[in-house]
Amino acid sequence: MKAKDIKSIPKHILSKILAQDLKDCPTQKGPTRIYSYLTSIKNDLVKITVAVKTYRGKQYAKQVAVHGVKSNLCFVRDMEYNYLGKMGYRIGWHAEGLYNHKKWYEDGSWCTAKSKYYNFYSTLINFNYVARFPQYRYSAWQLFKDNCIIKYLKIYEQYPQVEYLMKLGLDWYHDSVMVLKKIAKDKRFCKWLILNKQEISSNCRYVTTLIHAYKYNKPIKQTQDFLELKKMITKDSNFSPITRLFKFELEQLFSYLDKQKSTVRTYLDYLNACNYLKLDMGVVKNMYPHNFKHWHDVRIDEYHSAKALADEKQRAEFYKQFSSIAEKYEALQKRSSNGYAIIIANSPAELLKEGTALEHCVGKMGYDQKFVRQDSLIFFVREQDKLDTPLITIEYSPKSKKILQCYGHKHSKPNETISNFINKIWLPFANKQIKKLQLKEDAALKAAA
Repeated sequence: MKAKDIKSIPKHILSKILAQDLKDCPTQKGPTRIYSYLTSIKNDLVKITVAVKTYRGKQYAKQVAVHGVKSNLCFVRDMEYNYLGKMGYRIGWHAEGLYNHKKWYEDGSWCTAKSKYYNFYSTLINFNYVARFPQYRYSAWQLFKDNCIIKYLKIYEQYPQVEYLMKLGLDWYHDSVMVLKKIAKDKRFCKWLILNKQEISSNCRYVTTLIHAYKYNKPIKQTQDFLELKKMITKDSNFSPITRLFKFELEQLFSYLDKQKSTVRTYLDYLNACNYLKLDMGVVKNMYPHNFKHWHDVRIDEYHSAKALADEKQRAEFYKQFSSIAEKYEALQKRSSNGYAIIIANSPAELLKEGTALEHCVGKMGYDQKFVRQDSLIFFVREQDKLDTPLITIEYSPKSKKILQCYGHKHSKPNETISNFINKIWLPFANKQIKKLQLKEDAALKAAA
């Protein structure tokens, strides 16, 4: 087939296309619509794609792509493949007088392109035209309900056994090369498909499910469930403890869980608990406990007890570090002559109490961690006779010697008296104390060296 062999749209075909367009798009508004029709060129069955657009009440139609069964390439005209576009393609209408400016891709001539990029979905006007080709008499083309009959007949010419799939009602697999090759080589596989066609056709199983279930003589549903679970856990990093432990024994694990009436997520909880408790998971009784529910509950309880003890020790150590930092910067505390005092926070619990009372976030958002790292320090402004009553909270940076935040109840700003005390009296004093601490630390480092 050559470009010169492509004829214009026959009148009876054009009438059918325009009538179909009126039926599909009665308002005749919106983007370009796509249709196609079958014809014969040089004894080859060909599908010609037609673009339709309505402009000022008139329908316009033009051929934009030609696909043949015997050709690996297609012909394209006045069209550009555009993966960003809504339809995936841009079609030019300059030659028809719909637009003033001519696009770079619309010169009116046919050019060759790869079929897969321009074989997009279209409504086929004359599907029964295939009956004119005797070589496709036994291809079961009448049963084909997918997008492109040309693509199907290409498959048929290479793998005639696709007709067997279609007649079994397994058209879902018509383009699976793996299944088609298996049918051609293995008669037992064909018999297996016949025996299981009802279950396969009603659930559209994966190709790998069919091959795996047949090869290992496993139930199809069980195999599908296994493959879906395997796909899920291998893609989700949260399940890496399971994939590391079982590697090539995942199917054995899933079979075990099925018998135990449990799930892979429950097993993950069990495994994480066992790993935390430092149990040897290479031992069969730990990997596959006889009564999984019982041992799952036991290990989870043991985990919570051990975690609580560890958390308590870790919390105690953190409180100790916090208290140590507070003691280090005690010298920055100050009282004023007007009845206010600035004191440093001594524990994370004090931060939580401050944040709750003043309804801001100092008790949350990691301020205790920043305090221990000495990224910022938290000071409380109090009335001298009410040192336990929250009033104003200050976040101060010992590195930059600046006040980062200073808020009262619900992020309100301090009054002028308190503000003057903080900024004009306490801040210069605090910076002077920080300088003394730094000189002291430098002297200690030199002495140690």
